[in-house]
Amino acid sequence: MLMPKKVKYRKQQRGRMKGKAWRGSSLAFGEYGLKSLDPAWLTQRQIEAARVAISRFMKKSGKLWIRVFPDKPYTKKPAETRQGKGKGPVEGWVCVIKPGRILFELEGLTAAEATEALELAASKMPVRCAVVKRHAQAA
Repeated sequence: MLMPKKVKYRKQQRGRMKGKAWRGSSLAFGEYGLKSLDPAWLTQRQIEAARVAISRFMKKSGKLWIRVFPDKPYTKKPAETRQGKGKGPVEGWVCVIKPGRILFELEGLTAAEATEALELAASKMPVRCAVVKRHAQAA
């Protein structure tokens, strides 16, 4: 499972997801990418599901880069617990996604194959996504 090896603080506040992605919003490694169009929390399981879908489609050809990492802990209190008594234990890890963030990048596939692979991954995502090409960044 994807999660940090070590963190400075065990629990974090929830924060806000306003604004567009400033960093990580352009292709850095591959020819094709999957770009987020909405803000959301991406869980470690969603990232893994998308990675497996892309890997299975690609078989042994091409290269995949995962541009997001779940480094934010989220907590949850047990069911039927009264309020108060502090913050609950860490339940899992998420990655904060803002609109415009590149989630995955691919290289070494044809345009049609890359688009199909990234659309498979997009179906696993909790946000609307767009497939972007290196020569047409504005898409």
